[in-house]
Amino acid sequence: MKRSLLTLALLAATCGAQAQTILKIGYATTATSHYGVGSTTFCDDIEKGTQGRYKCQQFPSSALGGEREMIEAVQLGTLDIVNTSTGPVGNFVPEVKIVDIPFLFRDYDHARKVLDGPIGQDLLTKFPSKGLVALSWTENGFRHMTNNKRAIVKPEDASGLKMRTMENKVHMEGYRAFGIQPTPMAFPEVFGALQQGTVDGQENPIPVILASKFSQVQKHLSLTGHVYSPALLITSPRVMNKLSDADKKVFYEAAKHASAAQRKKVNDDEANGIAQLEKEGMSVVKRVDGPAFRNALREAYANYSKEFGADNIRRIQDVK
Repeated sequence: MKRSLLTLALLAATCGAQAQTILKIGYATTATSHYGVGSTTFCDDIEKGTQGRYKCQQFPSSALGGEREMIEAVQLGTLDIVNTSTGPVGNFVPEVKIVDIPFLFRDYDHARKVLDGPIGQDLLTKFPSKGLVALSWTENGFRHMTNNKRAIVKPEDASGLKMRTMENKVHMEGYRAFGIQPTPMAFPEVFGALQQGTVDGQENPIPVILASKFSQVQKHLSLTGHVYSPALLITSPRVMNKLSDADKKVFYEAAKHASAAQRKKVNDDEANGIAQLEKEGMSVVKRVDGPAFRNALREAYANYSKEFGADNIRRIQDVK
């Protein structure tokens, strides 16, 4: 009898272990960053919504490589989920590159309405054919320039600077129009490159500048807001196809909550982060010559219109 009970207990333990699936989720910044907040919200919601049958193991701070490497890993099945900026996504889903056009979005309200509306939701349908599933738009934020050479008020001030950029041709074309020498580099390498002077500067949203402690290796911050940087929670058909319809609903709802939490953290960092960076020693230019930056992009916009269609760009710009 004792042996039978022991066997039953072992069987129960084995079944219980099999019933729980651990999902690996990676992102580039720290666990306390906006990506960490969004990812934790997502993970907490799916664990609660599936009664613990699904749990996450988080890999922050580029522990599994740069964003491009993590997207490839999701495609290959060695990583389950990535919370990533759109920077490298266009290399996998070309249609997404349109949202990376400089000065495309007026403000956060405009960007969020576009992504949550028909245009943004239609872009999410382009992922499955590439071996990826986009669960929701999250957020990285409006990108600003930092460097160690000089204050940037107008495009000429940026001319000649060697600036780390994402591996994104749309961004790089715009930055060349400002006279910048774009230097694509995976995010895990950026701090060291700035510290060693391999590049003069970089460009990222305030939440990333804060979380990455770039104030330790950069003197000047200019609030250029030159690109709105969306982000995405991406998984794979391999993960989604194993889910029941009820669990799929849990995952999509969790992704929506993650998006809201991540955006709130971006809002909070934008509201409080500039003062914090000044306190940490950065010199901040709060008003740049926005019209001059936009004017410098005229030729680049002609090329964007050819690539993406002037009507498609206008549709985004016209969203109120």
